[in-house]
Amino acid sequence: MPADSAPPADAATATTPESVSVSGWGRTAPSTARLIRPRSPEEAVAALQACGERGGIARGLGRAYGDAAQNAGGAVLDMTGMDRVHAIDADAGTVLCDAGVSLHRLMEVLLPLGWFVPVTPGTRYVTVGGAIGADIHGKNHHGSGSFARHVMAVELLTADGEVRAVERGTPLFDATAGGMGLTGVILAATLQLQPVETSLMTVDTERATDLDDLMARLTATDHRYRYSVAWIDLLARGASMGRSVLTRGDHAPLDALPARARRAPLTFRPGQLPPAPRFLPEGLLGPKSVGLFNELWYRKAPRLRVGELQKMSTFFHPLDGVPHWNRVYGRGGFVQYQFVVGYGQEESLRRIVRRISERGCPSFLAVLKRFGEGDPGWLSFPMPGWTLALDIPANLPGLGAFLDELDEEVAASDGRVYLAKDSRLRPEMLAAMYPRLDDFRALRADLDPRGLFRSDLSRRLAL
Repeated sequence: MPADSAPPADAATATTPESVSVSGWGRTAPSTARLIRPRSPEEAVAALQACGERGGIARGLGRAYGDAAQNAGGAVLDMTGMDRVHAIDADAGTVLCDAGVSLHRLMEVLLPLGWFVPVTPGTRYVTVGGAIGADIHGKNHHGSGSFARHVMAVELLTADGEVRAVERGTPLFDATAGGMGLTGVILAATLQLQPVETSLMTVDTERATDLDDLMARLTATDHRYRYSVAWIDLLARGASMGRSVLTRGDHAPLDALPARARRAPLTFRPGQLPPAPRFLPEGLLGPKSVGLFNELWYRKAPRLRVGELQKMSTFFHPLDGVPHWNRVYGRGGFVQYQFVVGYGQEESLRRIVRRISERGCPSFLAVLKRFGEGDPGWLSFPMPGWTLALDIPANLPGLGAFLDELDEEVAASDGRVYLAKDSRLRPEMLAAMYPRLDDFRALRADLDPRGLFRSDLSRRLAL
């Protein structure tokens, strides 16, 4: 079935580039670039030709935490103007949409038809193009894999100005999935969707007393749940190190809803609170304040609660209810650090959690999950194992050296860090973490010999 109507005729005119300061969601290292807003494939081709010597990189809604969608002195292509949903097959559960369509928009369009996005991260305000370029993962990776596993094909604008139809299973697709926008500009994609009966979730919540207790619970019972995640207290020490609140669930079937809710079971109305203040004092999130928050958060969680009905927005995207929540870290911003180590490397995970705890890193947004089978993207982050993500105020003294040490521990355990969240990894660590790096570089050199697609991240890591 057709979806969104065509844009107005005047939207086909090219926009004039403007110089702007661009940063990632962590707000740590802004750089100035010429911002170009294409609103059609033709304008995207023209924008590519206007990138100049410093090249260009596509950008969506700016939710990459680091410098992946920045390009100092060059061009940044804001793809959010290409936001049409072209066609939906409500029988087969597929959608063809522009790369600038957000997951939020897809939920608005698809949920009334009984379909949901196959993978969503902790925010629904990411574009489809960004989701493919970062090969995002969610709470269901242990069973469903990453986003690109559910992408059937993409339309990719490459450095030669050609728009290519790239199908799943080809080398160019595998380089593009997780390739951080460095193989070309994703213009559109066809996705396979997840069927649902309602817009609610059935959720089980329980406490884990320490890290070993948490890992044991996840290992023993994760297979029962489609979605699984644990908030972890990284300031807890001693016998309580790694204490957690484990939250798991699945899409609620129609018969689980109260009679009144069954009248409109696919309603999607996420709530929203006032935005975070624009300016907050530095040091607001220190070890004492975060320690108090973590204590209260752990204590208020139920020891065991089964079958609670929650809104999708509450279960998947609680932080989306607070616009600009990244401001709470102050002007200095924050570093989001995420790594994965394989199964069998549990002692490495324990050592890293212990080091973070002893260092007193004030993180109140720390989550632990299990990954399933790895995905085909050459630079895709997930691999079978344990993944820990945490936020840390960027102005924490000695943070850079401390994270460098964690990088070495991760690499020695045959693990890796997530490029979509990275803002400070040393380039010499990359090859040890991503074994298909040489293949990626070779394909890029062949496809884009002039290096048209560049970003602050690609320069920093010599990608």
